[in-house]
Amino acid sequence: MRLAIGEGSCGIAAGARRVHERLESLNLDGSVEIGITGCIGACFLEPIVDVYDGDKLVRRLVKIDEKSAERVYAAAKSGDLESVADLAITPEDESFLTRQTRIALRHCGLIDPESLAAYRAADGYRAIAKVLAEMTPEQVIEEIKTSGLAGRGGAGFPTWFKWNAARNAKGERKFLICNADEGDPGAFMDRAVIESDPHSLIEGMLIAAYAIGAAEAYVYVRAEYPLAIVRLEKALEDARAANLLGANILGSSFSCDIKIKAGAGAFVCGEETALIESLEGHRGMPRLKPPFPAEKGFTNQPSNINNVETFANVAWIILNGGAAFAAMGTENSKGTKVFALTGKIRRGGLVEIPMGLTLRQVIFDIGGGIRDGRKFKAVQMGGPSGGCIPESLLDTRIDYRELGATGAIMGSGGMVVMDDSTCMVNMARFFLDFTAKESCGKCVHCRIGTKRLHETLTRITEGKGREGDIELLEELCTGIKAGALCGLGQTAPNPVLTTLRYFRDEYEAHIGARKCPAGECAALKTYSIDPVKCKGCTLCARKCPAKAIEGAPRQPHAIDQSRCIKCGLCRANCKFGAVQTA
Repeated sequence: MRLAIGEGSCGIAAGARRVHERLESLNLDGSVEIGITGCIGACFLEPIVDVYDGDKLVRRLVKIDEKSAERVYAAAKSGDLESVADLAITPEDESFLTRQTRIALRHCGLIDPESLAAYRAADGYRAIAKVLAEMTPEQVIEEIKTSGLAGRGGAGFPTWFKWNAARNAKGERKFLICNADEGDPGAFMDRAVIESDPHSLIEGMLIAAYAIGAAEAYVYVRAEYPLAIVRLEKALEDARAANLLGANILGSSFSCDIKIKAGAGAFVCGEETALIESLEGHRGMPRLKPPFPAEKGFTNQPSNINNVETFANVAWIILNGGAAFAAMGTENSKGTKVFALTGKIRRGGLVEIPMGLTLRQVIFDIGGGIRDGRKFKAVQMGGPSGGCIPESLLDTRIDYRELGATGAIMGSGGMVVMDDSTCMVNMARFFLDFTAKESCGKCVHCRIGTKRLHETLTRITEGKGREGDIELLEELCTGIKAGALCGLGQTAPNPVLTTLRYFRDEYEAHIGARKCPAGECAALKTYSIDPVKCKGCTLCARKCPAKAIEGAPRQPHAIDQSRCIKCGLCRANCKFGAVQTA
């Protein structure tokens, strides 16, 4: 038997390393093979231990801790897997994985990310070998064109077009750059691919470098991804040692090397020209376009930039044909897309699905719906530059055009689910707080406009909204979209615009009635104690930091509204449900 522990960042955070160490401490005689794998995507089930008999997966065990690891080891050693049947993934949770179509994530959670041999055993580097032996750069670009692969970093621009432009551009040197600066709150698709399957990124980049004529490539990855950097560095070293990277790859005339640049974690560096500025050692700020990077990019030489997920699809397309990729998806959006499904969802994690599925299918069929028995309210698509889509539009297909028509965007793949306890005004304020702080400051509309938006939204959530604030928000949004220099600034107003479009009544309630319909905005809450339910236990009075609760023991208590700071500790600590909010 062989045990494979899922050691992506999510698994490690849940305790996978401790589980691994416990298994190793039990395996002193070496009778059980123990190794690691990456993130399978089912983050809600971590730590995960897969049991293999040879190359066959025979049992997936979930939510393993150090204590249950002892049972897992004993079962693997004896071969009695029925003894750990209670730890196995349920059919319901298994459907989270079986309902997906995995291409970019095809190896994630299934192979050892630190083993070149494991990647090659899964058809790794066959695509670059095919390209170098059988295809011209033009044929590679044509295959990508046939596939319909669009950039998965957010813009959805045709990948082949960017490659072709860089190939045809005139310059002394050409550069290929991978954008792994994943800055969207709630998004972790690129991190998972690098941590779990780094060689798929390398192979995809090599094919792209061959297509555009680049001998030098960079992976720009944020420094907050230490595990991804460590595993990518090892993968690069192993690839060089195997003549899969460097000079005369696989005995051909093609040479290319890849280097890692650790970025400081600026959200604006997700914009390609700001990334180039940072890569050159300057402050990350967008450039005016044109010229585009394909003409003048890194060091003013022709450059091509794609993100991790885009490159992770390339080897599969070369091996299986562009037509096979194009057969999945919709007329306007081909292939599959990876989403980070997070928020108030029962089954959160990474989801890769064919384009064309509806939001309802992803959230309810794959994600299992809303947790804690609450009601779905909205889903934020596309990160802080995306938009909030309401329940009435849950049957919208996942397609660049159809999502765009709602006011949201596909983005890099963040999908944050909200329930009826979420205040949409406060949600817009949260995202504007992020974009205002992350603005590079180069253009006035973004630097000042996002700050004014955030200030106005903050006033409203604090119960200080005034007549004309909604019109002010709309005016600011229009100005920022029209005047911002880069795409990040131009899309920053989307959370405000979509919440105004679909949840305008919540804005009106905050401003006109000084009420938060979701009961989330603390400044608009009024706490009171029901004298019938109150048992006079005094716990709420003892927990109140403002000493705003009065009452004798075993007698109903009351809250002094003039002293109440609306922290909610009284309600959180009341065991009788006596503390109410309005």
